[in-house]
Amino acid sequence: MKRIRFSEDQIIGILKEHQAGLGAKELCRKHSVSEPKFYKWCSKYGGMEVSDAKKLKALKAEDAKLKKLLAEQMMDVSTLQEMLGKNY
Repeated sequence: MKRIRFSEDQIIGILKEHQAGLGAKELCRKHSVSEPKFYKWCSKYGGMEVSDAKKLKALKAEDAKLKKLLAEQMMDVSTLQEMLGKNY
């Protein structure tokens, strides 16, 4: 069975249909999504607009980049401290 991957825009659209009054079971059947997946989307994207989701994705990417830079700097500092400790 082929796995369907929904974009954030599509997920938010489905959740807006739910807010408009359609039942969760109907939406799951209509879009071929399991109920646990639907409720996971509700907890993650509930009340968001498309622009909010895009901002969140950009912030997560920036956060990951900053964490990587911090880890590299910490390794550089520890390496330098080891080198200074061995010389003296």
